[in-house]
Amino acid sequence: MTLSFRPELNSAEQIIASQSTQQKPQVTEAEMMQAVRTLLLGLGEDPDREGLKDTPKRVMKALQFLTKGYHESLDELLNGAVFTENANEMVLVRDIDIFSSCEHHILPIIGRAHVAYIPNGKVIGLSKIARICEMYARRLQVQERLTLQIADALQGLLKPQGVAVVVEASHMCMVMRGVQKPGSWTATSAMRGVFADDSRTREEFMNLIRHTPQFH
Repeated sequence: MTLSFRPELNSAEQIIASQSTQQKPQVTEAEMMQAVRTLLLGLGEDPDREGLKDTPKRVMKALQFLTKGYHESLDELLNGAVFTENANEMVLVRDIDIFSSCEHHILPIIGRAHVAYIPNGKVIGLSKIARICEMYARRLQVQERLTLQIADALQGLLKPQGVAVVVEASHMCMVMRGVQKPGSWTATSAMRGVFADDSRTREEFMNLIRHTPQFH
């Protein structure tokens, strides 16, 4: 099979893109609901009791929403919102809420992303930065990959002087089960271009995301 290279995708995304071209077995909503019903039975529950009667459908719909990023693309998301602009100073969108799902346990990852880039003749609509974060978050994820995907998407779309992404999140698979450590947070970062090469630019970004904005 010949794979077409898409520069806006990192290696993990290349694999996902190539897999999407292969024919996959179709799973119906009825089969998905039956799978949830089987899980309930395995847990010792009665899926026919009043409180659980509609749970298989609710779980299916919830999972479809939480993973809707698989069915979205950068082209559709951007809708032409990349503009030519003579700007060369840092653009930062911080405190973007992130809601994702751990691919190991399908439990929530809740946090925030800080995304910056330095333009090189092109800028992107600010809301699109948040939408890019949302698209990749609404998949089964590990935080490390999510961080890289956001950075590589912006790098591929804009070819800027540099991109910086920091994601801070709490993982319910650590909080609710396993090691059970409430209050623990994980921070991941991805630096591209001048953010990776210039310590002063990187430090400016880090200082900005530490500072609490004051609005009047």
